[in-house]
Amino acid sequence: MLNVSENRIEGKVNTSLYKSFSMVSEFRARKVFTNLLLISFVVFLIALFLPWTQNIRSKGYVTTLQPDQRPQTINSVIAGKMEKWFVREGDYVNKGDTILFLSEIKDEYFDPNLLERTEQQIKSKELSVQSYMNKIKSLDGQIDALLKTKSLKIEQAKNYIQQGKLSVQSDSVDLEASRTNYQIAKKQFGRQEQLYQEGLKSLTDLETRKLKLQATQAKMISAENKLLTSRNKLINSGVEINSVNNQYRDKLSKAESEKYTALSSMYDAEAVVTKMQNQYMNYSIRTGMYYITSPINGYITKALRSGIGETVKAGEEMMSIMPAKYDLAVEMYVSPFNLPLVEKGQHVRFMFDGWPSVVFSGWPNASFGTFGGEIVAIDNFISTNGKYRILVSPDKKDVEWPEQLRVGSGANGMALLKNVPIWYELWRNLNGFPPDYYKKNDLNKKPETKK
Repeated sequence: MLNVSENRIEGKVNTSLYKSFSMVSEFRARKVFTNLLLISFVVFLIALFLPWTQNIRSKGYVTTLQPDQRPQTINSVIAGKMEKWFVREGDYVNKGDTILFLSEIKDEYFDPNLLERTEQQIKSKELSVQSYMNKIKSLDGQIDALLKTKSLKIEQAKNYIQQGKLSVQSDSVDLEASRTNYQIAKKQFGRQEQLYQEGLKSLTDLETRKLKLQATQAKMISAENKLLTSRNKLINSGVEINSVNNQYRDKLSKAESEKYTALSSMYDAEAVVTKMQNQYMNYSIRTGMYYITSPINGYITKALRSGIGETVKAGEEMMSIMPAKYDLAVEMYVSPFNLPLVEKGQHVRFMFDGWPSVVFSGWPNASFGTFGGEIVAIDNFISTNGKYRILVSPDKKDVEWPEQLRVGSGANGMALLKNVPIWYELWRNLNGFPPDYYKKNDLNKKPETKK
C-alpha cells in the first residue's frame, strides 16, 4: 500500500473490485499537510504585523487617594483604666461620638475637686499680686513725697546761703566802718595827747578821748567777730545742702530698694499665677480626655484593646477606624529599570481581585473586565522592597471602578506604552531590550534663553 516493497501487485490483482484499495490510493495526506503549513505560515506572517501595545505589568493594592482617607488607629492620649465601651466592631460613628470611657490611674489627679481647688489657689495668688501692686503704689507715693521734701529742703538751704552771703556783705561793711572809726579815734587821741603834753588840754579831756578810742576799738572787734560768724553760717549753709542730699539719697535708695523687692515678688507671683492657670487648663483638658471620641465619620473595624478594667498607656492604640467617604486609588510598584518609562498622566489598566477578567495585554481594547486608571504620583525615593511606588487614580473618562471595592484588595496593573508590531515586540524580548518610549516634543519650539 505504501509502495515500499519490491513485490508489486499491480497487474496481478484487480484492485477496482476492492473498495479499500480505492480509498487508500486516492488519499492525499501530504498535500493536505502542506496546505495547512502554508496557511499557518501566512497567518503567522500576517499576525506579526498586527499592532501590539507595549506595557509594564505590576501588582498592587487598592488604597485611598488622600492620606486622611486611609484606615487609621485611635490612640489614648492619657494613661487610664478602661471603664465602658459605647461601640462595637462594625458600628458606624460620627465625628465626636463617644467610643470609650477611661478613668484616672495617676494619684496626682485622684482629687474629684481638683479643678475647684486649683481655681482657689489661683485666686489667692491673684490677691497676693494685687497686694504687691498696692505696696508698689504706696512706695511710689513715698518716693514722690521724699523727692518733694528734698527739693524744699535744698531750696531752703539755698535761701540760707543767700542770706549768709548778704549777712557777710553787711558785716563786711560794718567792719570797714568800725575800722575807719577806730583810725579816726586813734588819730584824735594822738592829737589830744600831744595837746595835753603842751598843757593845752586837761587830763580829763585826754582820758575821755582814750575811752572813746577803746569803745571804737571794741566796736571794730565786735564787727570783725560778727563778720566771722556770718561767714561761718554761710559755710554751714553750704554743708547743709550736701547733708540734705546725702540724707534723702539714703531714704530714696531704701524706698526704691523696697519698691524693686516688691516688684520682684509681684513678678514671681504673676509667674506662679500664669503657671497655675496653665496647670488649671491642663487639668480641664485632661478631664475631657477621659472620653475617647471618634475623630472622623467612619466604621469601627477592629478593637485593638478589649475588656473592662484593663489599663492603657498614653499613646497606646485602642482601635482602628475606616473613613466612611474615600476616593479609591491603586498603589503599585515598578522596578528602577522601568521607572523612566512612567510619568504622571499615563494610562493604566487594572484587573481587580474578585472581578473576572479576560485580558490581552497587547490589545487593551479587546480586554474584558478591566478598569482604567491614571498615574497621579510617583515617589522620588525607593521603597524597602527595592521598587518605586506609583499611585494611580480612577480614569474619569473610562468605566467607573466597582463600588464593592475595599481598601486592601489586590490589583494587577498594566501601564500602557507605545504601539509596535508584534514582530518587533518578539524581537525586543528575545534581545532583552527595554520597551520603546518617546515623549512628544514640539520641534518648532525655540529653546528658552536665560537673561
